Amino acid sequence: MKPHNPDLVIGDDGLARPIWAVNDPQLRNYYDTEWGLPVCDEQGVFERLCLEGFQAGLSWRLILQKRDNFRAAYYNFDPDLVAQMEGIEHLLNDERLIRNRLKLQAVLKNAQATIAMREHGGLAEFIWSFQPDETPLPEVMADVPTSSPESIAMAKELKKRGFSFVGSTICFALMEAIGIVDTHLVGSWRRGSSGVWPC
Repeated sequence: MKPHNPDLVIGDDGLARPIWAVNDPQLRNYYDTEWGLPVCDEQGVFERLCLEGFQAGLSWRLILQKRDNFRAAYYNFDPDLVAQMEGIEHLLNDERLIRNRLKLQAVLKNAQATIAMREHGGLAEFIWSFQPDETPLPEVMADVPTSSPESIAMAKELKKRGFSFVGSTICFALMEAIGIVDTHLVGSWRRGSSGVWPC
């Protein structure tokens, strides 16, 4: 049985999900258990910001496949440990990672910038300060924005503070991933599940 919305599919469990989260088990699990739920700790926000940077130009499925490898390479995204790394040359030879020099180096730079932000409330508090007054209400995938005034402002301020790979699209994807906005399609079983926004 298919719902009226062409971008939502009823799964074998009777729950409606967007098309992208239906067929691939890893994407489905990510959608069902993680995407859009609030993340408010420094390490969690730092990891997701870095992973969104790695995703630029690539598929999120690929990032999920390599996430454990990234966690191993970057000390579980502990900013203090990452900031002490002497370089990324050894990572460029690691076939388990995305071997893009600029992206790999950005994690070290972003760790240093994250540590510097502790004097001003910290990364998580800063990122969450860009929560808008209302969230999108997308009916179909075409309604889901890829940036917002808040993500544009966030990207600008992060760059001022020394972060890399933090464009407005990456920042908006981060906002979606950690619950700052809710872009679950109206009618999806996950709509409103973050507790941050009403259905």
